[in-house]
Amino acid sequence: MASAITTLAADAPTLSAANTGFMLICSALVMLMTPGLAFFYGGMVRVKSSLNMLMMSFISLGIVTILWVLYGFSLAFGTDSGSLIGWNSDYVGLSGIGITELWDGYTIPVYVFAVFQLMFAVITPALISGALADRVKFGAWVLFTALWVTVVYFPVAHWVWGAGGWLFEMGVIDFAGGTAVHINAGAAALGVILVIGKRVGFKKDPMRPHSLPLVMLGAGLLWFGWFGFNAGSWLGNDDGVGAVMFVNTQVATAAAMLAWLAYEKLRHGSFTTLGAASGAVAGLVAITPAGGAVSPLGAIAVGAIAGVLCAMAVGLKYKFGYDDSLDVVGVHLVGGVAGSLLVGLFATGGVQSDVAGLFYGGGLEQLGKQAVGVFSVLAYSLVASAVLALLLDKTIGMRVSEDDEVAGIDQIEHAETAYDFSGAGGGAAARSTAAPAPSAASKKVDA
Repeated sequence: MASAITTLAADAPTLSAANTGFMLICSALVMLMTPGLAFFYGGMVRVKSSLNMLMMSFISLGIVTILWVLYGFSLAFGTDSGSLIGWNSDYVGLSGIGITELWDGYTIPVYVFAVFQLMFAVITPALISGALADRVKFGAWVLFTALWVTVVYFPVAHWVWGAGGWLFEMGVIDFAGGTAVHINAGAAALGVILVIGKRVGFKKDPMRPHSLPLVMLGAGLLWFGWFGFNAGSWLGNDDGVGAVMFVNTQVATAAAMLAWLAYEKLRHGSFTTLGAASGAVAGLVAITPAGGAVSPLGAIAVGAIAGVLCAMAVGLKYKFGYDDSLDVVGVHLVGGVAGSLLVGLFATGGVQSDVAGLFYGGGLEQLGKQAVGVFSVLAYSLVASAVLALLLDKTIGMRVSEDDEVAGIDQIEHAETAYDFSGAGGGAAARSTAAPAPSAASKKVDA
């Protein structure tokens, strides 16, 4: 008995300073993705909505952080109840956790795991905001974010990643958030826009990005932060899986960007900067669930397929008449579905697990599991998000008035504008708006 106890104690994980430091860096990288998303979305909208778009992302850092500490971490990663939700009173307020207490089975503290997962929870509702540009009351968005993470994100995170969660136990592979983050956010975006309706002038007025340099900056920050998002999701560096995920993240993103641009050139005759940025994000989305299961060659296939599918999908809003302002459905929902399902085809069985996809002799079993995960999360998020939006719309109202929307949501909701060229140092723009000095002729007339 003593010998057995000694063996178990020797085999138990111990705190790794290297893995702990690595995961803290990854957490900071994932946090940076939310400001990156803010710039990405902020540049894509018209100038009169750019501050509102930035704020819809930034506010998530405040709301979700507090809710995560109070009860979110407990709901997502506490002791399972019925395979649907978790709960652990020690996680409430993060008050019952020892500073060196390890996350079960790993060499990092619970605190580190909690803060890493917090950053995922922060960015997911921020992703939804891109579909709602120009027309949503900021106060209503704040309340929607708090309700949505409570009712949708925390439970779905438990299904997918929590010990005992029904999709986790089924064996659905989602390395870093294809279902829990991207399909979840994309389906939610679709549910909300079906409730709140189209922007004034949709399909009539030009609604071009006001700052493509901001879009490219945001895409670059997202790409940079995504290495923490993906490689960090293995929670350590001990067996090389995280390194494979890092490589696959770069490879798939490059392939998707090139595929999007090729499709764009063939379809529309131009290589656009917006297409390059959107293609890169599509690749990042698609490799997120799949990158720990495929080889670098498989990552090229995943990225290229997602790049073309997402480029095709962004035009569906004009065909079907739903106003997805910044293509959240076309990129995050479609990219998340593609990446999650392609696991069932390209999983090699030699990276994160021994599960092989159809093209590697594994048959259709894993593809079936992936489909269950994809469509269950999609359906739940779509319906629950639409219901939440409908409740808010019928009570406090989700949309600004038509006059306020036309005037500009930045000025109405935030009492600010993104750019001020009228003050000191405004140069030619300021001089052109100043009242002209009276001419000699006018002085004579006045006299």
